[in-house]
Amino acid sequence: MTRRRWIAEQSDEATATLAGAQAEHMVRVLRAQPGVEADVVAGGRVFHAVVAGISDGGSGETAEVRFNLIAEVESEPAMPVTLVISIFKFDHMEWAIEKATELGVAAIVPVIARRTEKHLALAATKRVERWRRIAHEAAQQSRRSDVPAIHDPLKLSDHVKAASNLKRIVLAEQERTATLRGALEEAIGAAGAEMPDLEIAIGPEGGWAPDEEALFDANGWQAVSLGPRILRAETAAIAALAVVASMLE
Repeated sequence: MTRRRWIAEQSDEATATLAGAQAEHMVRVLRAQPGVEADVVAGGRVFHAVVAGISDGGSGETAEVRFNLIAEVESEPAMPVTLVISIFKFDHMEWAIEKATELGVAAIVPVIARRTEKHLALAATKRVERWRRIAHEAAQQSRRSDVPAIHDPLKLSDHVKAASNLKRIVLAEQERTATLRGALEEAIGAAGAEMPDLEIAIGPEGGWAPDEEALFDANGWQAVSLGPRILRAETAAIAALAVVASMLE
């Protein structure tokens, strides 16, 4: 039987602890007891673990589940991909974050583009913790050994201009010749035996503004296409990650 996987809030070399919502679910819904076995992610590694103690959160205290770590379990690393997403409708964006996490993205950078709706840009900072919770839950559900980093929102220009050692790719509607697959083949060939570290930017609804396209070009980002169809932002994000996974994994 496959063991449930949990992501610890605190850990050391021999023990790990769940608190808050995860512990509440384990204690009150699953009725966990000492001796129950599980897989626990601690410090970016996965361990076969056993429940050593439980605090049920009575008298207003926070529920807590403590594990003894038995042995490290082999696990798959995240894909070496940072996804740069122009902020769009929050329900669609949350879906994209969830699915990108399931597919194995290493990090997500929300950016404010020229065509990002103003009310979404203003509200984005207050949404970050929710996005991080969604990524945490999706990582646990998909049995990842880590949780992707969800960065604080920032202006597109600030991120595009920032120094980076990653292979930087931007999906651009106007591009007609260079494809994402071709760019990946080139990056894989140049990396040799190593896995190339990638950064892929996804535009907002309506696409990049002309000055943003020029900004990407001036800062060394490679413009590519996913094909002739116009995709929604969340569809483009998942399609791009699926192409990457098919070539790197």
